[in-house]
Amino acid sequence: MNAFASAGGESSGGWACKLDRQVAPLSHLRERAAELIGRRAECEVLNGLVEEVRAGASRSLVVSGEPGVGKTALLEYVVDRATGFRVSRAAGVQSEMELAFAGLHQLLAPMLDGLERLPVPQRDALRTAFGVSPGTAPDPFFVGLAVLSLLSEAAEEQPLLCLVDDEQWLDRASAQVLAFVARRLEAESVGLLFAARSPSADIAGLPQLVVEGLREDDARTLLDSVLTAPWTPWCGTGSSPRRAVTLWRCWSCRAG
Repeated sequence: MNAFASAGGESSGGWACKLDRQVAPLSHLRERAAELIGRRAECEVLNGLVEEVRAGASRSLVVSGEPGVGKTALLEYVVDRATGFRVSRAAGVQSEMELAFAGLHQLLAPMLDGLERLPVPQRDALRTAFGVSPGTAPDPFFVGLAVLSLLSEAAEEQPLLCLVDDEQWLDRASAQVLAFVARRLEAESVGLLFAARSPSADIAGLPQLVVEGLREDDARTLLDSVLTAPWTPWCGTGSSPRRAVTLWRCWSCRAG
């Protein structure tokens, strides 16, 4: 989901609005993800992270901001720039917050073919955490080391980009392990990015990119970019890309 898709993804104030013909279709909005109006400074930070990882360094970053401000769009921007990278994703799910290691399983599922090459204590801890082997609750330290080893191995052939969206809904066990890993990455060519409304205490202290609302002129430019017919400028969007487009759609439906 990108800035423009997320901008139109929800209605505001409980209004049930159908898509007005003056608003560009979502497929068109998705094609414009790379533009990210009003996000030059944020994109420069992300470009730098990608190039450092491409050069062999490892970096972690927390992208934080209010709902609808464009955090997921910035993650997608990173993916677009990370040509030649292997990409793995996870997203916090509110209904899975009580399921230990659920988020971690999402992220590592594409890499589990390397599980058998881990040192035995790490392998056994991760197999137990994921329910592959029976046993008591695994030692979190060994789980963290196992994840660090898996990511490092996966990045040997090509740089690795790991994205964790909606970190505020990640289960606590996964958040703790990923924070452990983020603080120990050095020169493995791994990028670990989190997006969160309000970062959890587990990832506190990691480098953070705070995403603020758009300036009014950028919000107007955003609306111009997704409307296919002239419109009369108006205010009250709250500087959120999602809110700007959503409110215009709902206003248009009600006015019609």
